[in-house]
Amino acid sequence: MVVIVILYAAIAGATLAVMYQPPERFGQVMKHVPDIALVLVPFKPLWFVARAGRLQAGDPAPNFALETQDQKSIVRLASFQGARPVVLVFGSYT
Repeated sequence: MVVIVILYAAIAGATLAVMYQPPERFGQVMKHVPDIALVLVPFKPLWFVARAGRLQAGDPAPNFALETQDQKSIVRLASFQGARPVVLVFGSYT
């Protein structure tokens, strides 16, 4: 029984460590993980821990740069500072 608990803790810890990796690395690792593992390991709570971040309400958003949809230019969040409010929408409406 102790061996099973230790093995489970090791797998959960490894999963958490992978969740701290950049998205590209996370995807490379997770594509090899069988679906049943996502049921056995507390994936969602671990994800919330790994991706919680350090921003608090009222903190300025970190700067980032994104390519426009037509891929003709780069938009930087910092370029809007002090000019006007910015609303960020993540998701798809299709």
